[in-house]
Amino acid sequence: MLHQFTYMLFRLKLIQPSENAIKYWIDTNAIAKLEYALKHGNYKTRQLAAEGLELVGQPSSIPVLLNAINDNIQKVSIAALNALETLGCSDDLVISITRKRFNWVKELRDKEEKEQNKKPKKHNIYRWERASKKSFDRVKEQLNKPIR
Repeated sequence: MLHQFTYMLFRLKLIQPSENAIKYWIDTNAIAKLEYALKHGNYKTRQLAAEGLELVGQPSSIPVLLNAINDNIQKVSIAALNALETLGCSDDLVISITRKRFNWVKELRDKEEKEQNKKPKKHNIYRWERASKKSFDRVKEQLNKPIR
């Protein structure tokens, strides 16, 4: 009863379903609720819903998972790809999915390599360190003087 109420509030866009609610939907094979969560939830809800559809394993959710591949959040897209691979749709689809996954991995590695190859900026901060050290020493000396 509580999970139905949660789903109703989620449909009204008042709350996001909790991880326990999504696990309950997985246990009861509530595919429609999981698909709705995959379409309209926040990034964490979408990721959990895609993982749930992977566990439920119904071929009727393939179109929703195909739309979720192009999600802006990469974790959601990867969860949708994993779900599609688990469902084992067709050979051509699985090949395109693995290609897309390898392209993502390549893009991530290239991005990390670019960041590592960037030359670090050289900042001349010694002047500021000396000025701050002098002002600190001056304040310290003034505090050591007796108050008259």
